[in-house]
Amino acid sequence: MHLLMPDELRSLFTLDALLVVARILVVLLVTLLVVRLIAFVTIQIFKKRFSQQTLMIMKKTIIYSGVTIAWMIVLAQFGLNLTALLGAAGIAGIAIGFAAQTSVSNVISGVFLISEKSFSVGDVIRVGAFTGTVLTIDLLSVKIRTFDNQYIRVPNETLIKSEVTNITRFPIRRYNMEFVVKFGSDLALLKEILLDCARSNTNCLDEPEPLFVINTFGRYGIEVLFGIWFVKEDFLAVRNSMMTSVHTALQEAGIEFAIAPPLPQV
Repeated sequence: MHLLMPDELRSLFTLDALLVVARILVVLLVTLLVVRLIAFVTIQIFKKRFSQQTLMIMKKTIIYSGVTIAWMIVLAQFGLNLTALLGAAGIAGIAIGFAAQTSVSNVISGVFLISEKSFSVGDVIRVGAFTGTVLTIDLLSVKIRTFDNQYIRVPNETLIKSEVTNITRFPIRRYNMEFVVKFGSDLALLKEILLDCARSNTNCLDEPEPLFVINTFGRYGIEVLFGIWFVKEDFLAVRNSMMTSVHTALQEAGIEFAIAPPLPQV
């Protein structure tokens, strides 16, 4: 391996070479600062007109374009022929394009997702086995943070092909309590107890009014559905408080849940 001699090292650190390096650093610094300033100003101007995910994509587009321009300026400072370089990049791009059909499909799917506006950044969605808060919506994928603090990346093509549930799309939701009580239970008393639990719970809404439905006479007892409405942010508070109060009230009234008989031992 050839080692640089002291004279060769000194030739690399001539005044002209140092000036070129300094100019390149200044160009990079100024370009990146200008790009960030343009991105910031653009977001401030359009933040009331567009959704958060659209603003995020606009910001990334500006930054990526600015970084590309900065590197092209740097390459020009080194005396590289950009025309030849872009021509070579075009040929390489065609070759890469054939090998990147999945990425292209994700980009097209991302455009459909953004235009469709099925969910936004901050919404809670369910995709397959995953449920979490949407962190970002990009052209290639959507990033989700689950409630147990896991980071999930879902390709846009998967979202287009899958059933997506937007849990927090509307300001209010209904929590359905489904249980089975024993045959012979006083259903009128059961309904009144459930309604009393809902009325006394400050997190439950009076309008729409709670829903009481006798689903069917099942194999082991009477299947009942009781639905209460609440503001979407109060989900955990409503579920925990209602489960506790209903269990206590039914126990005090002597209404018992039906239990399936144990499986026969082999």
